[in-house]
Amino acid sequence: MTPLFDIQVNGFGGVDFQGAPTRAEVRHACEKLHAHGMKRILATFITDTPDALLRKFAAFEAHREADPLIASTIVGYHLEGPYMSSEPGYRGAHSGELMKDPDSREFARWQDAAGGAIRLVTLAPERAGAIDFIAEITQRSVRVSLGHTNADERTIDEAIRAGATLCTHLGNGCPAELPRHDNIIQRLLVRDELIACFIPDGIHLPWFVLRNLIRAKPAGKVLLTTDAMAAAGAPTGRYRLGPHEVEVGPDRVVRLPGAKNLAGSALALDTGVANVAKWLGLPPAAAAELASTIPARAVGFSA
Repeated sequence: MTPLFDIQVNGFGGVDFQGAPTRAEVRHACEKLHAHGMKRILATFITDTPDALLRKFAAFEAHREADPLIASTIVGYHLEGPYMSSEPGYRGAHSGELMKDPDSREFARWQDAAGGAIRLVTLAPERAGAIDFIAEITQRSVRVSLGHTNADERTIDEAIRAGATLCTHLGNGCPAELPRHDNIIQRLLVRDELIACFIPDGIHLPWFVLRNLIRAKPAGKVLLTTDAMAAAGAPTGRYRLGPHEVEVGPDRVVRLPGAKNLAGSALALDTGVANVAKWLGLPPAAAAELASTIPARAVGFSA
């Protein structure tokens, strides 16, 4: 099996990275990841208070320093929030009251706690100061992905010029109902400069939508990710995603109880690769490249 690289993993194998997992729990998650061919990941931390994020980065760095398996599996971090849209629909399952404008000094503290291993930041470029922030952190080899955003064309242009190179879970992180033509999916999809990240579970995007979206992108500008949370690689039931309790039924859909919006996925990346090979008629090796060499290079690692 081709070693897979997932740039967005919130938890796995029953372990929620958003809480305070023990070293043994994080190792268990890594063992489960390896069982699905996911040999390298970016552990993803979602919107939280500044102090909570500081503690999470410091704790995971301690786990990485103490355990070679954890260090070789969790090769860096993806910060998804809090510098994103607070608009209902665009914020998804993230806490709107915690959304804020980018703060370089705050980010520097997080990066210091993370040992310099924050490799990717998802943000909304329409937030005040975001364009300057993108320029600053990309000069320090941090990649920026546009997500949970309702940026207009001009702002997307500015973000790309400043250094943004990806768009997070394109087709998701936005309201269920949008203007038919001028909407954030179309505004991001058309930008050949951006690598589009897709969740190939058939839930976040129906197979025919995923097929159309991938066909719209140039070669080398698509990658697969999972946005996996604790239920991935684990049975159905109720799990934690930070402050939220989420439920996963037999359909493998992850939802806040009683809500319609998705809250991460229960997808393992090897299944996602198999899905894309089937839905797009790709050779297995070509599908695997979308979940291995392309994401690795997109966040600054060798294939």
